[in-house]
Amino acid sequence: MPISFSDPKDRDEKEPRARELSKIASLLRIALTVTLILLAVWLMKDVLAVVFASALMAVVLHGLARIVRRHVSFIPYQGAVALVTVVILLALAGLVWSSGPAIGDQFIRLKQALVQQSGDLKSHLSGSTLGQLVLDHLPTAVGGNDATSGSLGSLGSLGSGLAGSVTGILSSAFGVLGTLAVILIAGLYFALSPAIYIDGFLRLVPSQHRASARELLMAAGTTLWAWTAGQALDMLVVGILSGIGLSLIGVPLALALGVVAGICNFIPYIGAILGAVPAVLLGLSMGSKEALFVAILYSVIQFFEGNVLAPLIQRRAVHMPPAVAILSQTVFSTILGIPGLILASPITAALLAMGDKATAPLDDEEQTRRDVGEISEDEARKD
Repeated sequence: MPISFSDPKDRDEKEPRARELSKIASLLRIALTVTLILLAVWLMKDVLAVVFASALMAVVLHGLARIVRRHVSFIPYQGAVALVTVVILLALAGLVWSSGPAIGDQFIRLKQALVQQSGDLKSHLSGSTLGQLVLDHLPTAVGGNDATSGSLGSLGSLGSGLAGSVTGILSSAFGVLGTLAVILIAGLYFALSPAIYIDGFLRLVPSQHRASARELLMAAGTTLWAWTAGQALDMLVVGILSGIGLSLIGVPLALALGVVAGICNFIPYIGAILGAVPAVLLGLSMGSKEALFVAILYSVIQFFEGNVLAPLIQRRAVHMPPAVAILSQTVFSTILGIPGLILASPITAALLAMGDKATAPLDDEEQTRRDVGEISEDEARKD
Protein backbone atom coordinates (compact mmCIF):
# COMPACT_ATOMS: atom_id res chain seq x y z
CA MET A 1 0.00 0.00 0.00
CA PRO A 2 1.53 3.38 -0.97
CA ILE A 3 2.46 5.73 1.89
CA SER A 4 1.28 9.36 1.57
CA PHE A 5 2.66 12.20 3.69
CA SER A 6 -0.07 14.67 2.66
CA ASP A 7 -2.71 15.88 5.04
CA PRO A 8 -5.83 13.56 5.19
CA LYS A 9 -8.12 16.54 4.56
CA ASP A 10 -6.22 17.40 1.37
CA ARG A 11 -6.51 13.80 0.21
CA ASP A 12 -10.27 13.80 0.84
CA GLU A 13 -10.67 16.94 -1.28
CA LYS A 14 -8.47 15.68 -4.13
CA GLU A 15 -9.83 12.13 -4.43
CA PRO A 16 -13.30 13.08 -5.86
CA ARG A 17 -11.63 15.35 -8.42
CA ALA A 18 -9.18 12.56 -9.30
CA ARG A 19 -12.05 10.14 -9.79
CA GLU A 20 -13.84 12.62 -12.05
CA LEU A 21 -10.68 13.19 -14.09
CA SER A 22 -10.22 9.43 -14.34
CA LYS A 23 -13.76 9.02 -15.69
CA ILE A 24 -13.22 11.80 -18.22
CA ALA A 25 -9.95 10.24 -19.33
CA SER A 26 -11.67 6.86 -19.70
CA LEU A 27 -14.43 8.38 -21.85
CA LEU A 28 -11.85 10.15 -24.00
CA ARG A 29 -9.95 6.89 -24.50
CA ILE A 30 -13.15 5.13 -25.55
CA ALA A 31 -14.09 7.94 -27.93
CA LEU A 32 -10.59 7.97 -29.42
CA THR A 33 -10.62 4.19 -29.84
CA VAL A 34 -14.01 4.21 -31.56
CA THR A 35 -12.90 7.07 -33.83
CA LEU A 36 -9.71 5.25 -34.81
CA ILE A 37 -11.66 2.06 -35.51
CA LEU A 38 -14.17 3.88 -37.71
CA LEU A 39 -11.35 5.68 -39.52
CA ALA A 40 -9.53 2.38 -40.10
CA VAL A 41 -12.73 0.79 -41.41
CA TRP A 42 -13.28 3.72 -43.77
CA LEU A 43 -9.70 3.68 -45.06
CA MET A 44 -9.56 -0.11 -45.43
CA LYS A 45 -13.16 -0.68 -46.50
CA ASP A 46 -12.25 -2.47 -49.74
CA VAL A 47 -9.79 -4.76 -47.98
CA LEU A 48 -12.25 -5.49 -45.17
CA ALA A 49 -14.95 -6.40 -47.70
CA VAL A 50 -12.58 -8.89 -49.33
CA VAL A 51 -11.55 -10.29 -45.94
CA PHE A 52 -15.15 -10.83 -44.84
CA ALA A 53 -16.10 -12.36 -48.20
CA SER A 54 -13.14 -14.73 -47.85
CA ALA A 55 -14.24 -15.62 -44.32
CA LEU A 56 -17.77 -16.27 -45.60
CA MET A 57 -16.37 -18.55 -48.31
CA ALA A 58 -14.31 -20.35 -45.65
CA VAL A 59 -17.43 -20.85 -43.52
CA VAL A 60 -19.21 -22.44 -46.50
CA LEU A 61 -16.31 -24.80 -47.26
CA HIS A 62 -15.90 -25.61 -43.57
CA GLY A 63 -19.59 -26.43 -43.17
CA LEU A 64 -19.66 -28.64 -46.26
CA ALA A 65 -16.48 -30.40 -45.16
CA ARG A 66 -18.02 -31.17 -41.76
CA ILE A 67 -21.06 -32.66 -43.48
CA VAL A 68 -18.75 -34.89 -45.55
CA ARG A 69 -16.86 -36.02 -42.46
CA ARG A 70 -20.11 -36.73 -40.66
CA HIS A 71 -20.92 -39.36 -43.30
CA VAL A 72 -17.38 -40.44 -44.23
CA SER A 73 -15.48 -40.14 -40.97
CA PHE A 74 -12.21 -41.73 -42.16
CA ILE A 75 -11.44 -38.75 -44.43
CA PRO A 76 -9.21 -36.18 -42.65
CA TYR A 77 -10.56 -32.66 -42.34
CA GLN A 78 -8.18 -31.12 -44.89
CA GLY A 79 -9.03 -33.93 -47.31
CA ALA A 80 -12.74 -33.21 -46.88
CA VAL A 81 -12.18 -29.51 -47.63
CA ALA A 82 -10.17 -30.42 -50.74
CA LEU A 83 -12.85 -32.87 -51.85
CA VAL A 84 -15.61 -30.28 -51.44
CA THR A 85 -13.58 -27.70 -53.37
CA VAL A 86 -12.90 -30.09 -56.25
CA VAL A 87 -16.58 -31.11 -56.45
CA ILE A 88 -17.70 -27.45 -56.55
CA LEU A 89 -15.16 -26.59 -59.25
CA LEU A 90 -16.15 -29.63 -61.33
CA ALA A 91 -19.85 -28.74 -60.97
CA LEU A 92 -19.20 -25.16 -62.10
CA ALA A 93 -17.05 -26.37 -65.00
CA GLY A 94 -19.80 -28.79 -66.05
CA LEU A 95 -22.41 -26.05 -65.88
CA VAL A 96 -20.29 -23.71 -67.99
CA TRP A 97 -19.52 -26.49 -70.48
CA SER A 98 -23.13 -27.60 -70.88
CA SER A 99 -25.14 -24.41 -70.42
CA GLY A 100 -22.57 -21.60 -70.45
CA PRO A 101 -23.05 -20.58 -74.11
CA ALA A 102 -26.84 -20.54 -73.77
CA ILE A 103 -26.74 -18.55 -70.52
CA GLY A 104 -24.17 -16.12 -71.94
CA ASP A 105 -26.24 -15.61 -75.07
CA GLN A 106 -29.35 -14.94 -72.99
CA PHE A 107 -27.52 -12.37 -70.86
CA ILE A 108 -26.23 -10.57 -73.96
CA ARG A 109 -29.73 -10.49 -75.39
CA LEU A 110 -31.04 -9.38 -72.00
CA LYS A 111 -28.67 -6.41 -72.02
CA GLN A 112 -29.75 -5.40 -75.51
CA ALA A 113 -33.43 -5.75 -74.64
CA LEU A 114 -33.02 -3.68 -71.46
CA VAL A 115 -31.19 -0.93 -73.34
CA GLN A 116 -33.95 -0.70 -75.93
CA GLN A 117 -36.87 -1.01 -73.53
CA SER A 118 -35.51 1.36 -70.90
CA GLY A 119 -34.72 3.92 -73.61
CA ASP A 120 -38.30 3.68 -74.85
CA LEU A 121 -39.51 4.07 -71.27
CA LYS A 122 -37.51 7.25 -70.80
CA SER A 123 -38.85 8.67 -74.05
CA HIS A 124 -42.38 7.86 -72.90
CA LEU A 125 -41.80 9.53 -69.52
CA SER A 126 -40.34 12.62 -71.18
CA GLY A 127 -43.61 13.14 -73.02
CA SER A 128 -45.64 13.88 -69.90
CA THR A 129 -45.38 16.43 -67.12
CA LEU A 130 -45.44 13.80 -64.37
CA GLY A 131 -42.88 11.65 -66.17
CA GLN A 132 -40.57 14.65 -66.65
CA LEU A 133 -40.91 15.43 -62.93
CA VAL A 134 -39.86 11.87 -62.11
CA LEU A 135 -36.87 12.06 -64.44
CA ASP A 136 -35.79 15.37 -62.96
CA HIS A 137 -35.59 13.81 -59.49
CA LEU A 138 -33.84 10.61 -60.56
CA PRO A 139 -30.02 10.55 -60.46
CA THR A 140 -28.16 10.29 -63.74
CA ALA A 141 -26.77 6.93 -62.60
CA VAL A 142 -30.16 5.37 -63.37
CA GLY A 143 -31.00 7.59 -66.32
CA GLY A 144 -32.54 10.60 -64.63
CA ASN A 145 -31.71 14.24 -65.10
CA ASP A 146 -30.48 15.09 -61.58
CA ALA A 147 -26.69 15.18 -61.89
CA THR A 148 -26.23 16.10 -58.23
CA SER A 149 -27.89 12.97 -56.81
CA GLY A 150 -25.85 10.26 -58.43
CA SER A 151 -22.55 9.11 -57.03
CA LEU A 152 -21.85 6.58 -59.76
CA GLY A 153 -21.31 9.11 -62.54
CA SER A 154 -23.44 10.28 -65.42
CA LEU A 155 -24.46 7.57 -67.87
CA GLY A 156 -26.61 9.79 -69.99
CA SER A 157 -29.68 7.62 -70.34
CA LEU A 158 -31.90 5.20 -68.50
CA GLY A 159 -31.01 2.46 -70.95
CA SER A 160 -27.29 2.66 -70.33
CA GLY A 161 -27.90 3.01 -66.59
CA LEU A 162 -30.00 -0.13 -66.27
CA ALA A 163 -27.87 -2.05 -68.72
CA GLY A 164 -24.81 -1.03 -66.75
CA SER A 165 -26.39 -2.28 -63.52
CA VAL A 166 -26.91 -5.69 -65.11
CA THR A 167 -23.73 -6.05 -67.15
CA GLY A 168 -21.45 -3.31 -65.86
CA ILE A 169 -19.30 -6.00 -64.34
CA LEU A 170 -17.96 -6.73 -67.83
CA SER A 171 -16.30 -3.31 -67.99
CA SER A 172 -13.95 -4.28 -65.15
CA ALA A 173 -13.85 -8.03 -65.68
CA PHE A 174 -10.17 -8.38 -64.88
CA GLY A 175 -10.53 -6.49 -61.61
CA VAL A 176 -13.59 -8.47 -60.60
CA LEU A 177 -12.03 -11.79 -61.62
CA GLY A 178 -8.87 -10.92 -59.71
CA THR A 179 -10.87 -10.05 -56.60
CA LEU A 180 -12.89 -13.26 -56.89
CA ALA A 181 -9.67 -15.25 -57.24
CA VAL A 182 -8.30 -13.65 -54.06
CA ILE A 183 -11.55 -14.38 -52.19
CA LEU A 184 -11.62 -18.01 -53.32
CA ILE A 185 -7.94 -18.69 -52.58
CA ALA A 186 -7.97 -16.91 -49.22
CA GLY A 187 -11.25 -18.62 -48.30
CA LEU A 188 -9.73 -22.00 -49.16
CA TYR A 189 -6.70 -21.37 -46.96
CA PHE A 190 -8.94 -20.12 -44.13
CA ALA A 191 -11.04 -23.28 -44.41
CA LEU A 192 -8.03 -25.64 -44.51
CA SER A 193 -6.66 -24.43 -41.17
CA PRO A 194 -9.30 -22.37 -39.35
CA ALA A 195 -7.77 -22.93 -35.91
CA ILE A 196 -4.55 -21.16 -36.89
CA TYR A 197 -6.35 -17.95 -37.82
CA ILE A 198 -8.79 -18.08 -34.89
CA ASP A 199 -5.97 -18.63 -32.39
CA GLY A 200 -3.94 -15.86 -34.03
CA PHE A 201 -6.83 -13.45 -33.52
CA LEU A 202 -7.35 -14.62 -29.93
CA ARG A 203 -3.73 -13.81 -29.11
CA LEU A 204 -4.62 -10.16 -29.67
CA VAL A 205 -7.30 -10.40 -26.97
CA PRO A 206 -6.36 -10.06 -23.26
CA SER A 207 -5.97 -13.51 -21.71
CA GLN A 208 -8.85 -13.04 -19.26
CA HIS A 209 -11.27 -12.44 -22.16
CA ARG A 210 -10.08 -15.12 -24.58
CA ALA A 211 -12.63 -17.75 -23.57
CA SER A 212 -15.50 -15.32 -24.14
CA ALA A 213 -13.99 -14.14 -27.43
CA ARG A 214 -13.70 -17.75 -28.63
CA GLU A 215 -17.38 -18.37 -27.81
CA LEU A 216 -18.39 -15.24 -29.73
CA LEU A 217 -16.36 -16.29 -32.77
CA MET A 218 -17.86 -19.77 -32.71
CA ALA A 219 -21.37 -18.32 -32.44
CA ALA A 220 -20.69 -15.99 -35.39
CA GLY A 221 -19.33 -18.87 -37.49
CA THR A 222 -22.29 -21.13 -36.73
CA THR A 223 -24.73 -18.34 -37.57
CA LEU A 224 -22.95 -17.51 -40.85
CA TRP A 225 -23.11 -21.15 -41.92
CA ALA A 226 -26.81 -21.40 -41.06
CA TRP A 227 -27.57 -18.09 -42.80
CA THR A 228 -25.61 -19.02 -45.93
CA ALA A 229 -27.18 -22.47 -46.22
CA GLY A 230 -30.67 -21.06 -45.74
CA GLN A 231 -30.08 -18.21 -48.17
CA ALA A 232 -28.73 -20.60 -50.82
CA LEU A 233 -31.91 -22.67 -50.61
CA ASP A 234 -34.01 -19.52 -50.73
CA MET A 235 -32.16 -18.26 -53.83
CA LEU A 236 -32.53 -21.61 -55.58
CA VAL A 237 -36.29 -21.79 -55.01
CA VAL A 238 -36.89 -18.16 -56.03
CA GLY A 239 -34.77 -18.56 -59.17
CA ILE A 240 -36.54 -21.75 -60.27
CA LEU A 241 -40.03 -20.39 -59.60
CA SER A 242 -39.21 -17.13 -61.41
CA GLY A 243 -37.82 -18.92 -64.47
CA ILE A 244 -40.75 -21.33 -64.71
CA GLY A 245 -43.35 -18.60 -64.16
CA LEU A 246 -41.82 -16.29 -66.78
CA SER A 247 -41.69 -19.17 -69.27
CA LEU A 248 -45.39 -19.87 -68.74
CA ILE A 249 -46.23 -16.18 -69.25
CA GLY A 250 -44.15 -16.19 -72.43
CA VAL A 251 -41.56 -13.61 -71.42
CA PRO A 252 -38.36 -14.00 -73.45
CA LEU A 253 -35.02 -14.79 -71.76
CA ALA A 254 -36.77 -16.51 -68.86
CA LEU A 255 -33.64 -18.50 -67.97
CA ALA A 256 -31.46 -15.40 -67.60
CA LEU A 257 -34.19 -13.55 -65.69
CA GLY A 258 -34.59 -16.50 -63.33
CA VAL A 259 -30.84 -16.51 -62.67
CA VAL A 260 -30.94 -12.75 -62.02
CA ALA A 261 -33.88 -13.14 -59.62
CA GLY A 262 -32.13 -15.92 -57.71
CA ILE A 263 -28.83 -14.05 -57.44
CA CYS A 264 -30.49 -10.80 -56.40
CA ASN A 265 -32.38 -12.65 -53.68
CA PHE A 266 -29.05 -13.00 -51.85
CA ILE A 267 -29.82 -9.44 -50.71
CA PRO A 268 -32.99 -9.73 -48.59
CA TYR A 269 -35.94 -7.39 -49.35
CA ILE A 270 -34.08 -4.97 -51.64
CA GLY A 271 -32.86 -7.84 -53.84
CA ALA A 272 -36.44 -8.83 -54.63
CA ILE A 273 -37.03 -5.42 -56.23
CA LEU A 274 -33.73 -5.49 -58.09
CA GLY A 275 -34.54 -8.92 -59.51
CA ALA A 276 -38.04 -7.94 -60.62
CA VAL A 277 -37.15 -4.73 -62.49
CA PRO A 278 -35.57 -6.39 -65.59
CA ALA A 279 -38.46 -8.85 -65.92
CA VAL A 280 -41.09 -6.10 -65.66
CA LEU A 281 -39.26 -4.02 -68.26
CA LEU A 282 -39.21 -6.94 -70.69
CA GLY A 283 -42.87 -7.57 -69.91
CA LEU A 284 -43.61 -3.96 -70.91
CA SER A 285 -42.02 -4.63 -74.30
CA MET A 286 -44.70 -7.29 -74.87
CA GLY A 287 -47.61 -5.25 -73.56
CA SER A 288 -49.16 -3.87 -70.41
CA LYS A 289 -51.03 -7.12 -69.73
CA GLU A 290 -47.83 -9.18 -69.76
CA ALA A 291 -46.09 -6.63 -67.55
CA LEU A 292 -48.98 -6.88 -65.08
CA PHE A 293 -48.72 -10.68 -65.11
CA VAL A 294 -44.97 -10.45 -64.43
CA ALA A 295 -45.56 -8.07 -61.52
CA ILE A 296 -48.20 -10.40 -60.09
CA LEU A 297 -45.88 -13.39 -60.55
CA TYR A 298 -43.05 -11.74 -58.62
CA SER A 299 -45.46 -10.55 -55.93
CA VAL A 300 -46.79 -14.09 -55.45
CA ILE A 301 -43.26 -15.54 -55.37
CA GLN A 302 -42.11 -12.99 -52.81
CA PHE A 303 -45.27 -13.55 -50.74
CA PHE A 304 -44.56 -17.29 -50.74
CA GLU A 305 -40.89 -16.68 -49.97
CA GLY A 306 -41.59 -14.25 -47.14
CA ASN A 307 -44.50 -16.08 -45.47
CA VAL A 308 -43.84 -19.76 -46.16
CA LEU A 309 -40.29 -20.47 -47.30
CA ALA A 310 -38.36 -17.98 -45.14
CA PRO A 311 -40.09 -18.97 -41.85
CA LEU A 312 -39.33 -22.63 -42.56
CA ILE A 313 -35.69 -21.80 -43.25
CA GLN A 314 -35.39 -19.51 -40.24
CA ARG A 315 -36.39 -22.32 -37.91
CA ARG A 316 -33.08 -23.98 -38.72
CA ALA A 317 -31.10 -20.87 -39.61
CA VAL A 318 -31.29 -17.34 -38.19
CA HIS A 319 -34.07 -14.77 -37.86
CA MET A 320 -33.25 -11.20 -38.81
CA PRO A 321 -35.91 -8.50 -38.24
CA PRO A 322 -36.81 -6.78 -41.55
CA ALA A 323 -36.12 -3.26 -40.27
CA VAL A 324 -32.67 -4.32 -39.05
CA ALA A 325 -31.90 -5.95 -42.41
CA ILE A 326 -32.89 -2.88 -44.44
CA LEU A 327 -31.09 -0.42 -42.16
CA SER A 328 -27.97 -2.58 -42.17
CA GLN A 329 -28.01 -2.57 -45.97
CA THR A 330 -28.18 1.23 -45.90
CA VAL A 331 -25.37 1.58 -43.36
CA PHE A 332 -22.96 -0.93 -44.86
CA SER A 333 -23.59 0.20 -48.43
CA THR A 334 -22.74 3.74 -47.32
CA ILE A 335 -19.49 2.56 -45.73
CA LEU A 336 -18.41 -0.17 -48.16
CA GLY A 337 -20.34 0.68 -51.33
CA ILE A 338 -21.77 -2.13 -53.46
CA PRO A 339 -19.84 -4.86 -51.55
CA GLY A 340 -21.39 -3.53 -48.35
CA LEU A 341 -24.89 -3.85 -49.81
CA ILE A 342 -24.17 -7.45 -50.81
CA LEU A 343 -22.51 -8.45 -47.53
CA ALA A 344 -24.72 -6.42 -45.17
CA SER A 345 -27.02 -9.30 -44.25
CA PRO A 346 -24.34 -11.90 -43.32
CA ILE A 347 -22.36 -9.26 -41.42
CA THR A 348 -25.49 -8.25 -39.51
CA ALA A 349 -26.40 -11.89 -38.85
CA ALA A 350 -22.95 -12.50 -37.35
CA LEU A 351 -23.13 -9.34 -35.23
CA LEU A 352 -26.61 -10.25 -33.96
CA ALA A 353 -25.40 -13.74 -33.02
CA MET A 354 -22.42 -12.32 -31.14
CA GLY A 355 -24.63 -9.77 -29.39
CA ASP A 356 -27.11 -12.47 -28.40
CA LYS A 357 -24.28 -14.59 -27.03
CA ALA A 358 -22.68 -11.72 -25.12
CA THR A 359 -25.86 -10.44 -23.43
CA ALA A 360 -28.17 -12.06 -20.92
CA PRO A 361 -31.73 -12.91 -22.01
CA LEU A 362 -34.66 -10.97 -20.60
CA ASP A 363 -36.43 -12.44 -17.61
CA ASP A 364 -39.86 -11.72 -19.11
CA GLU A 365 -39.69 -11.58 -22.90
CA GLU A 366 -43.46 -11.09 -23.21
CA GLN A 367 -43.54 -7.98 -21.02
CA THR A 368 -42.49 -5.56 -23.77
CA ARG A 369 -45.02 -7.04 -26.21
CA ARG A 370 -47.74 -6.48 -23.63
CA ASP A 371 -46.54 -2.95 -22.88
CA VAL A 372 -46.58 -1.85 -26.54
CA GLY A 373 -49.91 -3.56 -27.20
CA GLU A 374 -48.75 -6.35 -29.54
CA ILE A 375 -50.56 -8.87 -27.35
CA SER A 376 -53.17 -8.53 -24.64
CA GLU A 377 -53.04 -9.94 -21.14
CA ASP A 378 -55.44 -12.73 -22.18
CA GLU A 379 -53.27 -13.65 -25.17
CA ALA A 380 -50.17 -13.67 -22.97
CA ARG A 381 -51.86 -16.04 -20.49
CA LYS A 382 -52.86 -18.36 -23.36
CA ASP A 383 -49.26 -18.47 -24.56
